[in-house]
Amino acid sequence: MGSTSNLFTEYCMNIRTLIFLLILLPLMFFGILLILLLTAINPTGSSFYKIAAWWGRLSARLFGISIEVIGQDNYSPDQHYLVISNHAGMADIPLLLGTMKLNLRFMAKEELGKIPLFGRALKQAGYVMIKRGQNRDALNSLFEATEVLKKGHSLHIFPEGTRSATGELLPFKRGAFRVAMKGGAPVLPVTIIGSHLITPKKSLKINKGTIKVIIDKPIQPSSFATVEELMAACSKSVTANFNRYSNS
Repeated sequence: MGSTSNLFTEYCMNIRTLIFLLILLPLMFFGILLILLLTAINPTGSSFYKIAAWWGRLSARLFGISIEVIGQDNYSPDQHYLVISNHAGMADIPLLLGTMKLNLRFMAKEELGKIPLFGRALKQAGYVMIKRGQNRDALNSLFEATEVLKKGHSLHIFPEGTRSATGELLPFKRGAFRVAMKGGAPVLPVTIIGSHLITPKKSLKINKGTIKVIIDKPIQPSSFATVEELMAACSKSVTANFNRYSNS
């Protein structure tokens, strides 16, 4: 009985992967073409957000992913923020696009910007491509991110810099909070719980399950004297919600 159950679980996981490859991936391709067309007409980036948010919600439904959002009233859709969150799964970006009522741009790895059509769509939508390290290109990316905030757009950054394989929190890095200090926008701390179980690191399998998204109250960068103090306050917020809601 146990062996049959395990085989059934593996089969279901493969089915979800096939759904992604045969349904969602083609939809994403046609969506990118539509985005490129619409962005040429309206370069605000709103077309990308609307289509990507719809794609994210559809993906959750098809995969059997339940999303519990806590703290939706802690922010205003009419305001712009630097949104920061922990990063535990490949589903995090479409998840946030589908659940948050903000026209979010993301800071993304430069490799994504090199993918034909997809990379072009990201750049036209106002996404910021970042090169890892402490070189001039990385500093220029932080400057671009600051400009996004100064123009009144919301931006998301994963301050951990990489995905957590276990779902546990990783140390925050300073870059996101330097952007917050210079950009002047409120920081919106978001905690994601459970996404590492949906799309495990180094695996193509996709699981169903429940993901919690906890949105805390905005933190004003002007209330802190240093980048380190702001980073500590944001880390404390994400950690507190992670500990509070992980086992609830």
